[in-house]
Amino acid sequence: MSSAIDVNVLLYASDSHSPRYAAAIRFLREAAEGKELLCIPYPVALGYLRIATHPRIFRDPLSPGEALQNLQSLAALAQVRFLSEREGFLEDYRGATESMTARGNFVPDAHIATILSQHGVRRLYTNDRDFRRFEFLEVRDPFAE
Repeated sequence: MSSAIDVNVLLYASDSHSPRYAAAIRFLREAAEGKELLCIPYPVALGYLRIATHPRIFRDPLSPGEALQNLQSLAALAQVRFLSEREGFLEDYRGATESMTARGNFVPDAHIATILSQHGVRRLYTNDRDFRRFEFLEVRDPFAE
């Protein structure tokens, strides 16, 4: 079985001012050291780089080098995989979104969900409730009590 993480998990683990910082660090360590394959779609990785280095969004933004090093540290772990689109992505995206209106801020979520679907990943750890709209995903909030 494999699972994936969304950008918010990575961001909380990089923001020591966040009340979810300690929980995110703990969750990431356990997930990255576990036996289950941990997947990170490239749009999640690039979203992390965009937000973690942005001074208007992140209180203490990381340097681009620091943020990239965080991703490279994850990529070096044997059970971590970065995922990208496969052949037929647009048709699969159409299928994943045909029962909903995918526009605006929901488009990146649909992009991530479609990549996960293409790779057979059914579990996503996130606190973004929009992902619950995809019936093929089992969404778990790693910060829920």
